[in-house]
Amino acid sequence: MQSNKHHVLFLLLLLFGAFTTTAQEDQIIPLPIAAHKDTIVAPLFPDPKLAVLGDSTKIDSIGGKQAFLLDKIKYKAKDYVKMSQKDQKIYLYNEAELYYQDTELKAGIIIMDYTKNEVSAGRIKDSLGNYTQLPYFKQGTNIVIPDSIRFNFNTQKAIIWNSRTEQQAGLGQLGSDAMKVYAEITKKENDSVYFLSQGKLTTSKDTVNPDYYIKINKAKFVPKKKVIAGFSNLYIADVPTPIALPFAYFPLTVGRTAGLMMPTFGSDPNRGYFLQNGGYYLPINDYVDLTLTGDLYTNGSYGLRTQSIYTKRYKYRGNINFRYENLITSQKGFSDYSRTTIYNIQVSHSQDPKNNPNSRFQASVNLGSSSYYRNSLLQQNLPNTQVNNLSSSISYSKTFPAYPSVNTSLTATHNQNTNTGTVDVTLPTLQTSMERIYPFAPREGIKKGIIQNVNFQYNLNARNSIRTTEEDFLTSRMFKESKFGARHSIPLSTNFKVAKHFSVSVGGSYEDVWAIETYKRDYDLDTKREVITDTISGFDRYNKYNFSSSIGTTMYGTFNFGEDKKIQAIRHVMRPSLSYGYTPSFDQFYDSYIGANNEEELYSRFEGTLNGAPGLNKSSSMSFSLGNQLEAKVRSKDSTATEAKKISLLSNLNLSAGYNFEADSLKLSPLNINGGTNILNNKMSINFGASLDPYAIDNNGTRINTFNIDNGGSLFRLTSARGNVSYSISSETFGKKTDDKKDSKDEYDYVASSGGRDDDLFGKAEDFNQNRPGEDGDKGSEDVENPFYGTKLPWDLRMSYAVNYSNSNRQNAVGSHALMFSGNIQLSPRWKVGGSSGYDFKNKGFTLTQLRFERDLKSFRMNFNWTPFGTYKRWYFFIGIKSSILQDLKWENRSQPSRRR
Repeated sequence: MQSNKHHVLFLLLLLFGAFTTTAQEDQIIPLPIAAHKDTIVAPLFPDPKLAVLGDSTKIDSIGGKQAFLLDKIKYKAKDYVKMSQKDQKIYLYNEAELYYQDTELKAGIIIMDYTKNEVSAGRIKDSLGNYTQLPYFKQGTNIVIPDSIRFNFNTQKAIIWNSRTEQQAGLGQLGSDAMKVYAEITKKENDSVYFLSQGKLTTSKDTVNPDYYIKINKAKFVPKKKVIAGFSNLYIADVPTPIALPFAYFPLTVGRTAGLMMPTFGSDPNRGYFLQNGGYYLPINDYVDLTLTGDLYTNGSYGLRTQSIYTKRYKYRGNINFRYENLITSQKGFSDYSRTTIYNIQVSHSQDPKNNPNSRFQASVNLGSSSYYRNSLLQQNLPNTQVNNLSSSISYSKTFPAYPSVNTSLTATHNQNTNTGTVDVTLPTLQTSMERIYPFAPREGIKKGIIQNVNFQYNLNARNSIRTTEEDFLTSRMFKESKFGARHSIPLSTNFKVAKHFSVSVGGSYEDVWAIETYKRDYDLDTKREVITDTISGFDRYNKYNFSSSIGTTMYGTFNFGEDKKIQAIRHVMRPSLSYGYTPSFDQFYDSYIGANNEEELYSRFEGTLNGAPGLNKSSSMSFSLGNQLEAKVRSKDSTATEAKKISLLSNLNLSAGYNFEADSLKLSPLNINGGTNILNNKMSINFGASLDPYAIDNNGTRINTFNIDNGGSLFRLTSARGNVSYSISSETFGKKTDDKKDSKDEYDYVASSGGRDDDLFGKAEDFNQNRPGEDGDKGSEDVENPFYGTKLPWDLRMSYAVNYSNSNRQNAVGSHALMFSGNIQLSPRWKVGGSSGYDFKNKGFTLTQLRFERDLKSFRMNFNWTPFGTYKRWYFFIGIKSSILQDLKWENRSQPSRRR
């Protein structure tokens, strides 16, 4: 009975407790405690084996439906793989990998909830307590490297902490850059939309400590397309700058996309404030694009530029440039006010020979104002100020391959002297030639003997030539002085051997010359007693012919010094040639009139036509020429070499002279000498030439029929001479020889296409507004070695010396005498300096001088160009991001030179 009482007492206590609890729940009062947001970005777990985020929400996003997988899951791990039936989860630890459809996940630890189709991944700690094995998440082509991630396979949504991703972007034709996108918290909505919180954008290759980045608070990220951000602020070395925007748009497309080009702000002392190189880029289609840029100055000056580049693989490529500038100096009403317009047009077109071997169209056009390069406000035109000639050529050629094959071409040319303003144009030139025909020999096989080697050709040259001025160019006035002419020629020749060592050629040529205008002369005795020239319109022609023969051979002479000598042998090669030519007199095409002293004056009605008049005097002349070459055989420095090394001592030395049997005086022609050679392993090129006259001159400078030696002089009188020496050397010359040769020439060299040099002897054209990724060693510049005690200083040096001498009339004058030089030296892997200058010994002054300084600031580049003196004195400073994605983040300043017109 006592034990039963205890059970009854325990039952009464349970009933009383339940009643009391119910009464207390009815009296609950809520406490006024404010909820605060958790500030932890990426939670860390005490157990490193379970270092993944827990389920932060209890809301089922699938709406109560049972989750299911659409494909098999493949997974593995290094340490262990654990499947928990109780938790309905799979645990993977250390080098864990999971693959499902197009999703790939690698991390230190992965937890897969196969009831929710949800996966979580995170880092693990190594033995030193450092986090390693960051998750690698790839879905399709998008890659994200976060600290931790939670992803649902059904909804395709994810929460990512401290994500890192890289997007390729930029112009396809110039290469592409990588934009790095960082964010503390990233919410993935679907395959193409991400929302970022506290993010960073940069193109720096240093992903751990970028030298610059754009910090964004909130942004919408569409991979491979764009980033749309709110407040954005530029940070350099983790220091905020005043450069900030309330909102920003960053395109991430790969390839060419349309967009604005940010201008450069500045001021000019003569034209006020300006916006320069602003414009718009438009990719018309896959083959053609269009760039429109311009300049605007507050005093009314402006500039417009268009550029279009087109390319179709295996067919053709080219570009079209048009530049126009309206330059205003001072203000209206002032005495120094002036207004000038200058322009320049460049067209380049080349056709792939494989496209149509029998038909080809080519164009190379460079025309415009003679003062364009000298007065242009663009910095990149500095080297082109030394250009004295503009030339153009547009041609179409067609080949008819059937025997006998015929080549025909139609060409329009333009040549403009920028100093005199004279313009020579051919519109057009028709050139036709038929292949050489051997009428007495079979088409195939070796031709033997004088008869079988008889051959002839047919050539036609028809031309419409125009000489005008720059003011009349491209107007109707330019055609007033046009001249048309055609020349038909049929050369006939044969060749054979004599005594096995002498080559003999005999032949002649027949020409038929056409003109559509001729000129008649007469002397007016009644008025001003002057010669009157009348133009006779109508077709007219004349023919002429000549005969020629030549004999030549090749002789070799070798001087052996012994195989034990450094110079083992010298070989001399001589090629003498003796030629004879006969041209009769064509006096039937000459008329006469009575001059002022009642003397008969002869003239040809074809004088002044395009092809001129036939010769009046009969010519029977013999000419002699001698070509020389010198080569040496030297012992190789390489002890393993089995043969001696051959070097050229004298590439060529040519002498030529002539004697006219029919001339009544001055039968000997001047002796002409020219030659050239390359020495110092082809680093130095030497060319020279001279003209020696055997006859003396009188006090008026006229040649007289008296030998110079008989007039108290030397055997020959030096009338002209020229010399040119160019030398190129670099640090690689003294280094180890490598077979890898890099072609440093730009595919589109602005200076070379404008008629200038393809090196930097006249200065270097800099246009940082068209910054191209990968130029000037940009590729891999983040990982260059920079030792404290560097022994390698890459450098290069180019020099060119030219002199011209004239003494035809005892003037003893040096026409030009100058030394030009340029060089660059890389003081460190990130510092490079260079310069170009020259000295004019005739005018006793320096030529165009330019000093260049360049600093590689990893993601940035800094340049300073300085022309310290002269007509084009100026300086130019630029600093900006090298990447094409953010190349508008730049700052530049410059001075403008005073120009002479």
